[in-house]
Amino acid sequence: MRYVIDISYFGKNYAGWQIQKNAISVQQILDKSLSDLLRCPIYTLGAGRTDAGVHATQLIVHFDYEGEFPFDFLYRINAILPRDISVQSLNRAIKPDFHARFDAINRRYAYHIIRQKNPFLDNFTWYHRIPLDVEKMNEAAALLLQYQDFAAFAKTGADNSTTLCRIDYAYWGFTPTEGLPFAGISPVLTFHIQANRFLRGMVRAIVGTLVKVGEGKLSKDDFREIIESLSRTKARESAPAEGLFLTGVDYPEGYFEKIQ
Repeated sequence: MRYVIDISYFGKNYAGWQIQKNAISVQQILDKSLSDLLRCPIYTLGAGRTDAGVHATQLIVHFDYEGEFPFDFLYRINAILPRDISVQSLNRAIKPDFHARFDAINRRYAYHIIRQKNPFLDNFTWYHRIPLDVEKMNEAAALLLQYQDFAAFAKTGADNSTTLCRIDYAYWGFTPTEGLPFAGISPVLTFHIQANRFLRGMVRAIVGTLVKVGEGKLSKDDFREIIESLSRTKARESAPAEGLFLTGVDYPEGYFEKIQ
């Protein structure tokens, strides 16, 4: 039987989602924890790969398992996992060959920037002191919807089978902070983007380049030329990892059902 779990994690202490030879990853810790609890080898596969230091508020993961789950599975697995990884739900795949990566139809990311230094947000935002013209950044971001090839924002040397993506929306907005420990500071500036798929390093490269538009160092036309160049050397430096969150993954209705 194939099962699906919804996980969240704080990425600072990990070299990304995917298992690596010489570094600790989220997938490595999750597989070991599931294997220990269910007393058999468990190998998970996620909807995507986040880079080192990137966070996820929702990543969908599938794995195969033949036994029975304890009635308090969520409590037990979260007791085993470290505090910076959590499982939010357990689901049964209705589509027999459900695949967390290939069946996903949308993925969403958010990137957070603050202009006022704040210790509560240090691990979750990019502290950027230079004033930004958000209107110009949004004008440039809107151009992304006119294109499909984003090779200019792909990580150099990445093993992409294609650099084509369908972007549904991309815009900047302000996230209010009222009622939180950091209330009273200026709102968090957040970049929201949804696409059917993302290239490795794509969102951070887009954010880093759009910030240069906001600083006045690039124009809207410059940003268009960068997209059309299909060259990573034309885009600007990637934004720091700590401000980036994978916030959601969507699937067609009826592919899996919640059991815990």
